[in-house]
Amino acid sequence: MTDTIRAPLGTAPTDRTPSLRAWTVILAGLGALLCSLDVVVVATALPALRADFGASLSQLEWTINAYNLVFACLTLTGAALGDRFGRRRMYVAGLALFTLASAAAALASGPGQLITARVVQGAGAAVLLPLTLTLISEAFPAEKRGVAIGVWGGVTGLGVAAGPVLGGAVTEGLSWQWIFWLNVPIGLAMLPLAATKLRESYGSRPQLDIVGLVLAAVGLTGLAWAPVRAPEVGWGSVEALAAMAVGVVFVAAFLGWERKGARYPMLPLGYFRRRAFSTANASAFLLFASLLGALFMITQLFQIGLGYNPLEAGVRILVWNATPLLIAPIAGVLADRYGTRPFMLGGLVLQATGLALLAWQVEPGVGYDRLVGPLIIAGVGISMVFPSVANAVTASVPLSDAGMAAGVNNALRELGGVFGVAVAAAVFTTYGGYATPETFVDGCGPALWVAAGIAAIGAAAAAFAPSRGGS
Repeated sequence: MTDTIRAPLGTAPTDRTPSLRAWTVILAGLGALLCSLDVVVVATALPALRADFGASLSQLEWTINAYNLVFACLTLTGAALGDRFGRRRMYVAGLALFTLASAAAALASGPGQLITARVVQGAGAAVLLPLTLTLISEAFPAEKRGVAIGVWGGVTGLGVAAGPVLGGAVTEGLSWQWIFWLNVPIGLAMLPLAATKLRESYGSRPQLDIVGLVLAAVGLTGLAWAPVRAPEVGWGSVEALAAMAVGVVFVAAFLGWERKGARYPMLPLGYFRRRAFSTANASAFLLFASLLGALFMITQLFQIGLGYNPLEAGVRILVWNATPLLIAPIAGVLADRYGTRPFMLGGLVLQATGLALLAWQVEPGVGYDRLVGPLIIAGVGISMVFPSVANAVTASVPLSDAGMAAGVNNALRELGGVFGVAVAAAVFTTYGGYATPETFVDGCGPALWVAAGIAAIGAAAAAFAPSRGGS
């Protein structure tokens, strides 16, 4: 195993060799690929799960939201564990947990077991994903970090791109279980490489903020639980209102504790006074709320509304989801030169425009040729935002706090995904349903309009980001 290097707290190690950088990008990229793939890979299999298990709309939502919810609520914890116990060590632990949970999901015999496995999978991803960005930030100097993060964003985009196609191909050619089995050999191959090729590093906090971890986890769970359950139990129900109240109280308690009580706070609140940090995180939340809300509807639209099989649907969606693989690395390079604001703002404007055009075109029997252009426009927009947000967040804090910054960013974007799916499902059930392809399309169009609106709000937030060199 490579030697452990424990740099002085708050400083960066100086021996950033080309070999270390190469392995860091490869392994961090693969970790991000697995995590992002499993956000979306289930989407194309939703109709098959509905047929196989007789799953309800709520259970279908939970196959996605169980993963995203735990991912969102524990990612701050994952980043803190990496800072305290070692980023390489916790990366390996998160990868092992993710791999085991993938096998459990593949073996599930009912929606309850599948949802439980997805919860554990989300916990593994919550440790794994924030550390991918931290490892890159630690291995690369600031002037080269945008390029590396651009590659990371492209690989993350590959996960988003490959998800619907891979899910469709596997569901059509084998069975939905194989969308999870495929993670297992990849994870097993990565484990010894991560343990031997990555360098160990630590954050600047010698102790875990246990009180902060508990308060943040409970608070974020309450805030996410309410919109996830509200479409089924009602927004005015005791359950939804109680969950929201618990979330607000615990998040407020977390913020108070971090401001005055924590000796080593896991979230220095002063960073939110930095426009670069706050606007990038707001943009990430709204980007993923729009993206996953739209994805939840579009993958089903192509199958239920337009009659394509899972593979045909995945291939047709590829023009939307494949663009990050091509555009994100370029955007990362250009963001180093021109700053991140133009790419955050322009990307969210394009995403909003593409989804609005898509919603405008959606009607019973619509031809694929009328949907291609809007999908490409939205995809290019998403590709510009991925690396720009990640670069802006990590560049806005000291290197020693890169893990914390990545954890906050990942928590907010995954929480945004939970809200996005919940809102899309609520709008869909208000205007349509699963009774016929026509009723599905009736509900899908308004849900896509809402996703476009969320992206437009994200563009407004990005407009307040500082110019290059601003704070």
